[in-house]
This record gives sequence, structure tokens and C-alpha cells, in this order.
Amino acid sequence: MTTNISATKSLPKIFVLDTSVILYNHEALYSFDDNFVAIPITVLEEIDNFKKGNELINFEARGFIRILDQISYNNPINEWIKFKENGASIKVILDEDSEPNANKVFGGYKPDHRILNVAIKLSKAYPQQKVILVSKDINLRLKARALNIMAEDYETGKVKDLEKLYTGKATLEIEDKSVIDLIYQQGYIEPAVLGISDPLPNHYFIIKYNSSSVLGYYNPLTQVIEKIVKKPAAHIYPRNAEQVFSIHAITMPNIKLVTLQGVAGTGKTLLALAGALETKDDFKQIYLSRPIVPLSNKDIGFLPGDIKSKVNPYMEPLYDNLRFIKSQSNNHAFQSDIDKMLEEDNLVIAPLAYIRGRSISQVCFIVDEAQNLTPHEVKTIITRAGEGTKIIFTGDIRQIDTPYLDARSNGLSYLIDRLKGQPLYAHVTLEKGERSELANIANELL
Repeated sequence: MTTNISATKSLPKIFVLDTSVILYNHEALYSFDDNFVAIPITVLEEIDNFKKGNELINFEARGFIRILDQISYNNPINEWIKFKENGASIKVILDEDSEPNANKVFGGYKPDHRILNVAIKLSKAYPQQKVILVSKDINLRLKARALNIMAEDYETGKVKDLEKLYTGKATLEIEDKSVIDLIYQQGYIEPAVLGISDPLPNHYFIIKYNSSSVLGYYNPLTQVIEKIVKKPAAHIYPRNAEQVFSIHAITMPNIKLVTLQGVAGTGKTLLALAGALETKDDFKQIYLSRPIVPLSNKDIGFLPGDIKSKVNPYMEPLYDNLRFIKSQSNNHAFQSDIDKMLEEDNLVIAPLAYIRGRSISQVCFIVDEAQNLTPHEVKTIITRAGEGTKIIFTGDIRQIDTPYLDARSNGLSYLIDRLKGQPLYAHVTLEKGERSELANIANELL
């Protein structure tokens, strides 16, 4: 059904979508309420370049193409087509001639400049409407503003206040040592005794009185704060309270989703792998995966060798953690058991793209470097979890290697913000580095 934009009673905004928005979330066009969405033909051409491949970005490209095909069925796509009952409409803009011409202003015939020309042309064609360019590309937004075009980031999925992002833990200073003694004696305490009302499920506590302390967590099943016993996982001994909490969350069978967030050297990946190995009898397989993010424009397709030799450089940090776990034990049977798991595919280390399509029922699925995923990609992974599956996401929300993501818009931040308070979910923010004194100094001073 085509729509005449000038005939609408209200004056909808016109959002011009950049390629980066669609590759971030192929369902982005549904996020603009009852307004109008314009897709420059340049964007379709760029999306076409991404449609082949097994990377998550390729699935986003194909997903958008399918949506646009369904919306435009029996309708000319170069006219406004209503795709939501509230009047939201979409149109592909074919004409990219405008005055001023961004190609001349900035020099060079580039896709970004062609997209800017579409925004300029729509501003001239619909002077009563607000025309807004939406892009994850900061530089494109700056160029738009230089041409007096309104431009903004795609805000759906962004965490509002990063400083208030859930940490999963709290420190309680109490004035009565007998409370700590009681926790040690009976193994738990009622939240009300500590002055806590409505604690979040699986929230962790450091309860302190002067030099005495006890660790606990709120169990949503028993509705009390239970004492946590410090214990190793796969011969990895936790060195601080945060690491104790992490191992606890990973090894608790009633917690099906865990996120570990922290800077380099805090032990996120090591703890996730150790916890998974500790509970390996509960699962058919352990998947350890991470998204491939090529550095210095060295795409995986240009690396020499077969698939295994291509991806090994990206997976090497995961193998490093596995080798470290093996080195912490003198038990040759334990070391041989890990080697056997690798040989029989009971322990699989692979890029995230190559995990896609496989069944993840009765699996412990570890996703490392999750800050390089979009919220939509994180949702896709979780919604594929079958019965008996546990998923662990690890990462540093401030260490982004993927273009168009930042600390507020990446999938790990989004997941932490949205899932807090769910009984099946636990989160721990690790702050204390344990890799080495040198690594700690680098994190603090550089």
C-alpha cells in the first residue's frame, strides 16, 4: 500500500538510514514509530556487497533484504509504502542529485556523500518535515551537520547511563559482628537482617565488619542470602571476591546465563573456561567462541592457508587460557582428559560465525569478546539456546574493536542492562587485575 506523505494529518519525521544502522540491526526500520524511513539506493548497493558470507554481519544484510522484499511485494519500492498499521512508511530513494552536492563539497564520489545528497534532496522536497540522517558512523554524522542536515546515532539498544550499569555485586559495612558469625554458623541470613529489601536475584555481597568479612549471594529459590565458599574450578584458584563470585555463577546449575565484564587481566575468559570444565559432566559439549574482528584491515579471506590456519590467529588467546589451565595441574589424567575432549569435539574452540547453525542443547556456550557483538547478535545467540544449555558472555565494554559500536551500544552492555533481575541470570563486574603487576600498572596509568 503506497502512502502520500503530504496527505498525512500529522507531519511525520523522515529518517534516512545509513548502511551502518542496517548492518547493526536489520530490523532497525521498525524502531521509528509512525515516522517515515528513507533508504538511499546507495545503501542497498552496499548491503548487496555484504550479503554473501557466514559472518554475523552477512546474516544482518540478508535479513534486511528479505524484510524489504516482503514489504515491497506488489508495490513499487520507489514510492512510500506503509509497512505498519500506525502509518509508518518506507521508500527507496533513487535520485541522488542535490544542491549543494556533497561530492563537490567534500571532494570525491563516495557512498557516504551520495547518502548525504539524499538527505539534502528530501529536506528540499519536504520542507515541512524534519529530515534526520541516522548513522552509526560518527564522521558521516559530522559531515551531515556541516551541511546543516540533522544527524543522530541509532539509539535503540543503547544503555542510557554507563556509570549506573549493573555491577552484580555490592559491599555491605555492618555494625554487628554477630551477624557475620551467624552467617558462618547457619550458612545463610535473611536479607531483612541486613536491611535489604527486594534484592535482585543472584546478586552478590561482600559483608564486612572491620577486618572480618563473608561472601554471599541472594538465592531467588530460597529467598535468603547464602554464604559462598571459596573454591577452585579446574585447578584455577580465585584470587579475589569477584573471581569467587564468577566461579560461583558459572558453576551454579540454576543460573543459565552469565555475563563477566572487566578490563584486561581480570581473568574473565580464564574463569569462564575453568568453570565450564569444572561442570563438564553436566553438558554434552563446551563451545568456546569469539567473533572474528580483523585488525589493520587484514581480512580473514586474505590470510594464507585453509580455514583452520586462517582462524587460529584469532582463536589463539582462547588456546592460551586452555594451556594455562592445563599447566596449573600436575595431574596427567586431568591434562589428558582435556586433550581427549578436544580430539572428540567435546570441547570446541571456533569463531562465532562457524558455531551458527549448530544445535546448542545441553551445551556450555562461552562467548568471549562479547563487546564486539551488537545487541541483535547477542539476542540471536541466546534465543537459540536449547534445553540444558548455559551461556557465558565475557568482555570489556570499553575495549571495542568493531566499527560503529561503543561502550553504550554494544551487545554486552545491552545484555547486562536488560537482564538484571532475572532469576536465570547472574552478572559480575571484575575490577581487580590479577594477570601481573605490570599489566595492572598499564591498565591504571596508560
